[in-house]
Amino acid sequence: MLIGLHPLLTPDLLHALAAMGHGDTIALVDANYPATRGRRLISLPGTDVAGALEAVLTLLPLDTFVADPAVVMDVVGESGTVPPPVAEMNALLRAHGAKPAQAMERFAFYDAANGAYAIVHTGERRFYGNIILTKGVIPPEK
Repeated sequence: MLIGLHPLLTPDLLHALAAMGHGDTIALVDANYPATRGRRLISLPGTDVAGALEAVLTLLPLDTFVADPAVVMDVVGESGTVPPPVAEMNALLRAHGAKPAQAMERFAFYDAANGAYAIVHTGERRFYGNIILTKGVIPPEK
């Protein structure tokens, strides 16, 4: 245990977040997501995607140099629909000073997640509990 760290930040997840550079991505995905596609798999089966996102956002700066530093999977056949897990993730993003995630077509999302530095496979059972985050920078202290 370490002081001040969210309890869901496991050693593997901390390593991935610290090793990522500006512009690298990390995917937080639901239990149904085919996570065998990613380069690095980090399992958090005891939490939902909102819990994982809350933990990650305590340490990960989002990229301010890209239009969409957070993207979610668009609902197949119902583009523009905001499922409950996405609404929760958007509320967390706003609480951390970020804009809501933009939706991305399902297979484009899979392609983007395949290129992520890591995939965090949660125990989220609700559909569309998936988000990709792009890491930003931490400016020097003044």
